[in-house]
Amino acid sequence: MAVVYEVNKNVYPTEDMGQLSIQDMLTYFENMGTMRISDLHLKVGAPPAYRVDGDLQKLKGPNLTPEMAEQLILPLLSGASIDKLRELHSVDCSYRIDGTHFRINVFKENDGICAAIRALSADILPVEETGFPNDIWKDIINRKHGLVLLTGVTGAGKSTTIASMINRISEEKACRIITIEDPIEYIFEQKKAIISQREIGRDVYSFIDGLRSMLREDPNIIFVGEMRDAETIAMTLMAAETGHLVFSTLHTRDTAGTIMRILDYFPPGRQNEVRNQLSLGLAYIISQKLVPRKDGKGRIVAMEILNNNYATANLIRTGKVEQIYSQLQTKTSSRYDEKMITMERHLARLVKEGKVELEEAKKWANNPATFAEALNLE
Repeated sequence: MAVVYEVNKNVYPTEDMGQLSIQDMLTYFENMGTMRISDLHLKVGAPPAYRVDGDLQKLKGPNLTPEMAEQLILPLLSGASIDKLRELHSVDCSYRIDGTHFRINVFKENDGICAAIRALSADILPVEETGFPNDIWKDIINRKHGLVLLTGVTGAGKSTTIASMINRISEEKACRIITIEDPIEYIFEQKKAIISQREIGRDVYSFIDGLRSMLREDPNIIFVGEMRDAETIAMTLMAAETGHLVFSTLHTRDTAGTIMRILDYFPPGRQNEVRNQLSLGLAYIISQKLVPRKDGKGRIVAMEILNNNYATANLIRTGKVEQIYSQLQTKTSSRYDEKMITMERHLARLVKEGKVELEEAKKWANNPATFAEALNLE
């Protein structure tokens, strides 16, 4: 007889909140707010833990047993996802409860199955509130073509920033938007734009398959959830060059490092070709971090922004990536072809505005020496 898993079954005994089901644990995100609590981690041999303002906080209760972990995690998975977990030992999926959407990764490890559950508010943040240090987002949403890359570590808010810009485009322009995501995170309403959202494994086999078919589906705006391999990167760049505005993400910490990471996906014999393609197709790189607020009420975005103007494109094409940082430092005016900023300069600005502690900002700076210089400029 097959085991039946239920989301509202009380499984985990706590010292202060009684017996909790996985439904109770997910509802906690809504009660506390997804801007404060971003993730829930379930692991055999440890209590469940929430990530609150960037730090893990464990529930007061016993370590999860393998049976508890299964009863908490498997109710969130479809039958197909459970089969995939058994076959591949890892699966990505999503789950929705009331006003919150959850992105879930379930994987097997030494002690049993684990889950990392990311909470995403169903409400898409207005782009003015995402944390841009200038109004460059207005230039981005009015572009007709080019690649806009959002980079940063997992949980840095990349998807939120992209969703905010796509949502604003949808509100203002009668255009065709198609996304390929793994899994779908934010659900867009149909406004002026027509939006189709495709999920890997459910609607399309892979990012590259989705991109190939998408180019025959008359999109104006394309969102590729993540550039994971050389083939996807090459196809994404081609789409940006051929008249589409393309958004995508990479896990890198700064703008220059993003360019190097893209090149490293390709063998030496192809890197000149990719440099040339990148110099022509790239529009912007936005690297962001979520930094604890001074008042202790959540986190705030700090950004580094690269605008691929003529000078920057020439540096990319000629392989002088190490000189790009000087462009970020100097091309800071409000002109359309500038509006750049270093991570250090934005952190310094947040310190001067009283939003981030000085010592905290130092921890998040990519270059402590230039951060000290940036403090004198703000």
